[in-house]
Amino acid sequence: MYVLIAGGGKVGANLARTLLTTRNGHPGHEVTLIEQRRDRFEKLEREFEHQVQHGDATELFVLERAGIARPPDIVVAATGDDEDNMVICQMAREKYGVGKVIARVNDPRNQVHFDLLGISPTVCATSNIMALIEHEVPEHDLIHLLELRKENLEIVEVQIDKHAPCAGKVLEKLRLPEGARVITVLRNGQAETVNGSLKLEPGDQVLAILQPGKEDELREVLLKG
Repeated sequence: MYVLIAGGGKVGANLARTLLTTRNGHPGHEVTLIEQRRDRFEKLEREFEHQVQHGDATELFVLERAGIARPPDIVVAATGDDEDNMVICQMAREKYGVGKVIARVNDPRNQVHFDLLGISPTVCATSNIMALIEHEVPEHDLIHLLELRKENLEIVEVQIDKHAPCAGKVLEKLRLPEGARVITVLRNGQAETVNGSLKLEPGDQVLAILQPGKEDELREVLLKG
């Protein structure tokens, strides 16, 4: 697999190292790393040699010199600038026909712009860490675990307490939002078999898949009554 990575900071450099590493006797992937800062490029060049290119990955000649016209199997835009990452992904996809682009989102407030441009998947360390923090905070009754933007779906986790209207009810009796489905129920750390006759109990962790925007409807059914 050929992977083109824009941005040679910690994220890009560590990703390149991992992709190049031989695993279980299989050779690593082919990687080209693009870095704009001269000092950082020189340091990376000592490690990666010909696999790192110096230049601004938002410029066509830099991308073409790095081999984007082949095209790569995947382009990863991992710079520290969200606008640059959007431009790189758009050019890779629309001008060079790259089938898979992955973008780093530095500021979660910019996620909407990536969504509007149809750039998916995206990775945001801040949002991922917040999801982990919310998982540990009891007052967060509904936690966003995973967004499947291409499918316009998301997976959420709901903690059922003793006052929840759904406690003691079987799944088939619940009026879940249209298109929503319970996919897993964790009870005492064990996954229960999900079917219509499963009765929810206080302490259960319910994982559901649904369309974005229907979280409040799900709360009404499972938590508020």
